[in-house]
Amino acid sequence: MIPLNTTNLRKLYVPEHVVIIGSGPAGWAAAIYAARASLKPLVIEGAITEDNRQKGTLPLGQLALTTEVENYPGFPVANLGSYLDAAIAKDRRQYMGDHQGHGVSGPELMELMRQQAVNFGTRIVTDDVVDCDFSKHPFVLKTLEGQQIEALSVIVCTGARANYLGLPSEDRYKNNGVSACAVCDGALPRFRNKPLVVVGGGDSAMEEASYLTKFASKVYIAHRRDTFRASKIMAERVMKNPKIEPKWNTVIDEVLGNEKEGVTGVRFKNAIDPHQTEEVAVGGYFAAIGHTPNTDFLKGQIKLNEKSYIAWTTPQRTYTSIEGVFAAGDVADDYYRQAITAAGSGCMAALDAERWLAAKGFE
Repeated sequence: MIPLNTTNLRKLYVPEHVVIIGSGPAGWAAAIYAARASLKPLVIEGAITEDNRQKGTLPLGQLALTTEVENYPGFPVANLGSYLDAAIAKDRRQYMGDHQGHGVSGPELMELMRQQAVNFGTRIVTDDVVDCDFSKHPFVLKTLEGQQIEALSVIVCTGARANYLGLPSEDRYKNNGVSACAVCDGALPRFRNKPLVVVGGGDSAMEEASYLTKFASKVYIAHRRDTFRASKIMAERVMKNPKIEPKWNTVIDEVLGNEKEGVTGVRFKNAIDPHQTEEVAVGGYFAAIGHTPNTDFLKGQIKLNEKSYIAWTTPQRTYTSIEGVFAAGDVADDYYRQAITAAGSGCMAALDAERWLAAKGFE
């Protein structure tokens, strides 16, 4: 543990009480709770750069890259337009367009969360944290634009980004038939009663394919080998499902589609004989080749698990290996990865930070 001399600290520094790194559901939930506790949180929401766009790490998190969100409680109505007009600041609302579809869209939900945090006094910096020093207290965070921020406590909510094959056609049809989350998107009308394709061969691919059979007419699993890497029980479950057809020794050559319909098919390529291709009509493409947690900027200062996600060091708490640093959302969750679980852990992290600060005598 880092020794804390709170008496000297008050004399020498005027650091932020709580700095929240990240702006997905976990980050905004943490900000709302921290702000209501009068901690005056500062959210570093991420920079708007081409590099972040390519990686899928722009401000507002993965939900900002999602169309309809039907599984977040509290948005059952079909038209939220007038509500959004009243709730969200005009300078941000103007970029969102008219509300379409059922429930709420990903960008709408994230803008509502952001606005709620702002309403309670949260301050926001649109920048990336590129370096941090947790070896001393107050902690020091350095940003891409050269800011240096000191913090008594930090909540890391930087999320995890889905892995894709890197095809230009994948990027072209993201949120228009290309997805990396069957639980999030599989029940949407665009995927119902249509053939779909899942890319991958591990447990995640087996889970995605099995889940999609609830809605799809048929599910192809494209795998570059002749056996799955998944656990035996998961692979057997898939092989017994009459709706699932494995495509062995197969890679995706291109995602096919058009601007109006989105994904309409895929072109398979034989992994052994690249000259052998096959075009198959599908209504959706699901990448199931894992996620990468956004932890590079931590540079080994916090304990990670074997998958490079931040490790919670105490059961049912958001504590990390550094006292005063907490983690919430997908950056610390390699299992559920849902908006509602992320928001819940963001609430937990804010409460953990508030109680830790109080216990240390910071006011």
